[in-house]
Amino acid sequence: MSAIAALTATAALPGGVVAEVRPDPSGASGVMHGSVQIAAPQKAVWDTLRDCARAGRMSPSVRSCRVVQTDPEGRWDVREMTVRWGVLTPSFRTVFRSDYDPAGRIRFQCVDGDIDCRGEWRLQATEDGGTRVAYDNRATSPFDLPAAIGRAAMRRDLARALKGLKQEAEARAR
Repeated sequence: MSAIAALTATAALPGGVVAEVRPDPSGASGVMHGSVQIAAPQKAVWDTLRDCARAGRMSPSVRSCRVVQTDPEGRWDVREMTVRWGVLTPSFRTVFRSDYDPAGRIRFQCVDGDIDCRGEWRLQATEDGGTRVAYDNRATSPFDLPAAIGRAAMRRDLARALKGLKQEAEARAR
């Protein structure tokens, strides 16, 4: 297995994070799946996911996050993020709409910016008072990179985001 293939394979990472990015049928994008068990109530995880101010702490590649439009009843919002995967890549911009189902699901879709995306977060309370989080997304790479390299960057970013979500939600619950 090549180094790139190893980076895109499914793996359990430290902290119970599982991150996987596979090619989509067109080969240009990544289909991402991730999960993590968090020792915090579902409400703490939910509030952390919706907190734009914590986005950069959850995912180090997020440089900025701001809510640009909000439903007065809180059922959806539109957010703009600036992201930078690393020192060798330029920043990119994504604008996405999130639809909120308070039972534990956030569906999102990119509406503008440098990538195309569509996915969801699912939260499920566990018997021990924690929360099981699942993440699915189909996204394009913002750069003209070989597909495997783009997927490797997506996988690294997903793993970091899930680990960061765990840390931030557990801190919020304390």
